[in-house]
Amino acid sequence: MAKNDEIGDFLKQEQKVLSELEKDDVARARAYANDLLRGLKTVRTYPQGVTIFGSARFPQTNKYCKKARELGQLLAQNGHTVITGGGPGIMEAASQGAFEYGGRSIGLNITLAHEQFPNPYLTDVLQFQYFFARKVMLAMSSKVYAMFPGGFGTLDELSEVIVLMQENKMPKMPVFLFGKSYWRPLVRFAESKMITNGAISKKDLKLLYVTDDIKEIVKAANKIGHPKIKTNFYDGFRAQSGIDELPEEDRLIK
Repeated sequence: MAKNDEIGDFLKQEQKVLSELEKDDVARARAYANDLLRGLKTVRTYPQGVTIFGSARFPQTNKYCKKARELGQLLAQNGHTVITGGGPGIMEAASQGAFEYGGRSIGLNITLAHEQFPNPYLTDVLQFQYFFARKVMLAMSSKVYAMFPGGFGTLDELSEVIVLMQENKMPKMPVFLFGKSYWRPLVRFAESKMITNGAISKKDLKLLYVTDDIKEIVKAANKIGHPKIKTNFYDGFRAQSGIDELPEEDRLIK
């Protein structure tokens, strides 16, 4: 009975909040929530794996695509789920490597000008409408992050993961920048400009591993092991999320 009363109170409060919003705001909020809830439901159906980021624009003949495909295969051989944004380029290559070995290849896709359809090497696919919801799921799905060369989208994903770790909003998991010649200029910029000007600290760069060896990525995943389905390293991070710091009257969910 107490549980039913709690649900009833929540629904009443939710209706009160929604009644004070504009119609378009309510529709937008529900669309945001739908993206997140569908994503969370899907994430819980497979064990945390290795999320591979990188350009959607590279052809499969690109040297980095070839290494991504090799990485996808090695991860599958070692029993790790391969997670990508589901599109072409680096994502397709990694997906293909896992798929051809018979591993699980998850695609968290979004429609973009250069990434319109899920690649054909996905065992599971979920289409997102919003970038932020997709990024939350790409992060929550993973125990190791492999950042292959890419453009602004890849930099955005890298920055968000690092900031969340930096601020203890998510567990500190291994983040690999694959391709030393590609990423070293960024690291040098961080050292010579960001650290020198006090924008970041030296310890922040320790969150990153720059490598040309895909076996290092596989080794890191093997060291962490294979979490059980429905468990997640994010579990227990409620306090860091800031939920418990909200004033009582501002919480939709107590």
